[in-house]
Amino acid sequence: MTGRDIAVIVGLVMCSLAFAALSIVLLQVLSALRELRTDLDLFESHVLPLMADLRDATDETREVVDEAREDLERFDRVLGSAEVVSTALADTSRVARTVITSPLIKTVAVVRGVSRGLRKFSTSTPTQAPQRKSRSHRKSAR
Repeated sequence: MTGRDIAVIVGLVMCSLAFAALSIVLLQVLSALRELRTDLDLFESHVLPLMADLRDATDETREVVDEAREDLERFDRVLGSAEVVSTALADTSRVARTVITSPLIKTVAVVRGVSRGLRKFSTSTPTQAPQRKSRSHRKSAR
C-alpha cells in the first residue's frame, strides 16, 4: 500500500465518522423539532381559546364603553338643560321679587295707614280713649 492509498483510507474513515456524527446530530434536531411541534400544538390548544375569550371580552368592553359614552353625552345634555332651567328660574324669581315687592310694600303701607286712620277716628269719639304708649315705649317692647 502506498501513501496515497493510506490517505484515501484515512479520508474515507474520517468522512464516515463525520457522516455518523452528522446523522446523530440530525436525529437529535429531528427529535427536538418533534418536541417543539408537540409543545406548539399544546400551546396553540390553550392560547387559541384564550385569544377568543380575550376578543369577546374586548368586544364586551367596547360595548360598555360605548354605552357609557352615550350615557355621559345624555347626562351632559340633561345638565345643560338643568343649568338653563336654573338660570331661567333665578331670573324669574328676581323679576317676580321686583314686581311683587314694591306693590306689596305699598299695599301694606296703605292698609296700615287706613287702619291707623280708622282707629284714630274710632278713638276720637266723646268717650275717653285709653292712653296709648309712646312711640319709644312701643319700640322697646318689641
